Amino acid sequence: MMQICDSYSQKHSLFNAMNRFIGAVNNMDQTVMVPSLLRDVPLLLEELDSGGGCAEREAQLTPNDGTYYSRRDMYSHYVLLKSIRNDIEWGVLQQAAEEAAGRKKDKLNGVPGSVDISRGIPEDGEVEEDLEKQFHYHLSGLHTVLSKLTRKANVLTNRYKQEIGANNWGH
Repeated sequence: MMQICDSYSQKHSLFNAMNRFIGAVNNMDQTVMVPSLLRDVPLLLEELDSGGGCAEREAQLTPNDGTYYSRRDMYSHYVLLKSIRNDIEWGVLQQAAEEAAGRKKDKLNGVPGSVDISRGIPEDGEVEEDLEKQFHYHLSGLHTVLSKLTRKANVLTNRYKQEIGANNWGH
């Protein structure tokens, strides 16, 4: 009984979500032999929606047949997914350091009551932080985003196979 609960919990762990995403992007990267073929190939918003993508309604174009497309082509989705994978694998220390320096500069300039955007709370300690609540909020959000990105990578991989006529690869 305990083993069943552990496997269920592990299935929904952040570590496993990251591994699933990295695996999906690695599969996409190995499948897409010529990334330039993805340029100017639209990705249907229905595919992104079913793939958990960012289907923002203001980022749509409507062609004559009434089908909605993402403004981004498949190539830009490909580059985005690879970039996020690299950030997960190697970290974003340089970007984080630049943001911290910017916040420190604002604080030194005497901006009263400045807000740390990365955390969404006042920096000067007016509100006591509830770190556990913040952690769970961000953990849940990160897990959701990773799941959506994983589905997006899988959708892009399958769509690439369709575009080049190789639906039966690896099966």
